[in-house]
Amino acid sequence: MGRKPGGGSPLPYDRFWDDFLAAARREEPGAAELAWLVRRLERYLAAHPDLPLVRHRARHVSAWLHRAGREPRIDGRQFRQAVLALRICFEQVLAPDWAGDFDWQYWLASARELERSHPTVARDYHGEVLPAPHIGRRVNAQVMRSARARHAGVLRALVSEIRRRSYSIRTEQAYEQWVCRFLLFHGNRDAGELGADHIVAYLNHLATDRVVAANTQHQALNALAFLYTQVLNTELPELNALVRAKVAKRLPVVLSTEQVRALFSHMSGRHALMARLLYGTGMRLMECVRLRVKDIDFDYRQIVVRDGKGAKDRVVPFPDSLREPLQAHLDEVRDVFAQDRAEGVGAVYLPDALSRKYPSAPTEWIWQYAFPSGRLSVDPRSKQTRRHHTHESGLQKAVRRAALAADLPKTVTCHTLRHSFATHLLEAGQDIRTVQELLGHAEVSTTMIYTHVLNRGGQGVLSPLDRL
Repeated sequence: MGRKPGGGSPLPYDRFWDDFLAAARREEPGAAELAWLVRRLERYLAAHPDLPLVRHRARHVSAWLHRAGREPRIDGRQFRQAVLALRICFEQVLAPDWAGDFDWQYWLASARELERSHPTVARDYHGEVLPAPHIGRRVNAQVMRSARARHAGVLRALVSEIRRRSYSIRTEQAYEQWVCRFLLFHGNRDAGELGADHIVAYLNHLATDRVVAANTQHQALNALAFLYTQVLNTELPELNALVRAKVAKRLPVVLSTEQVRALFSHMSGRHALMARLLYGTGMRLMECVRLRVKDIDFDYRQIVVRDGKGAKDRVVPFPDSLREPLQAHLDEVRDVFAQDRAEGVGAVYLPDALSRKYPSAPTEWIWQYAFPSGRLSVDPRSKQTRRHHTHESGLQKAVRRAALAADLPKTVTCHTLRHSFATHLLEAGQDIRTVQELLGHAEVSTTMIYTHVLNRGGQGVLSPLDRL
């Protein structure tokens, strides 16, 4: 069974593979998956024929994963198998001192590639209509594809008008799927055959049959109104009199400073650094994962957030406590970048306009992502091999795991750290206009919501019970 684990293994040959298989089965893989885990570990062992397993260290695993991540024939599923096999081997079977602190979650997250419809790259698929990855869960995928094929002309016109107005890719994807669902609801009829009465009937269906939130109804209405007024040039005065659903005013979830410390105490590696950066700067999740080296200013102690929500740039503070960890992280990233360039790969993604204006920029250090993926991937459109930013799902999962481990009695997400950043600044006496600028809010009324949990109780009053 399998390749020998190397001389000096703390376990006999047969015992080692028996323990590995037992640990792997606890991951509940199928028989084929289990066989592939063995093959991935055998491949790692073959790359270190003269190094006993007891002498393997984190640097050996990282170096091998980087090499594997540069091989174009290894896809995301295979890369994940390799990471999982090594984690089982070192963390559960051999259990050396370093395995528990190794950044396994970062490498597992690196197995996931950016989808063609991912907001970072979707806009470069010119002429294509790319629905969001989460669209179509409640509608048969084949039915959605047939609807898109039947109404391809109007959908292309819709996307073209949205892009002409420079709306975000998420707005484009949301509007496209609402139009598809609307047309499917009315028997896949052409949009020109439908009018205001059909829109009202669909909105009523969403409210009464689907019981969707008010914001969801608003988004559907906005998409359909945009289709008819801006794309089909059809006036629908009946929609002006339509009564919109009342939107519930929800308060944000905010962690106390003690809860933030507890959350971070259960995080490690790159995801811990990214989570601290979210809390220390107030950045949104995608603003963090898309951060480039040139936008981190160590001298002026600031970070420039490019192309944030609403296509706006802004400046956020650079936490002093992250200066050394972030510099050490960038040094590691630069070493990987240098090796990528030595092998003639690793050019970073830039939107088409920037790629044309600065043709050498994709291979320059300053344009690289501060938090790149652990592996290269092939762009399915251009067929270029690139090192994209790490997938945001890895950080999302890491935050959720840490919140559970810390036993926090709140629903904690990456955005919770942004809410906590704003609230804690206000608690410290920072004026609300400054917080508004740091968050990138267009209106101060949006920022006012964070005044609800200042350390003075609900609405800033003393409960009469405490006066008894």
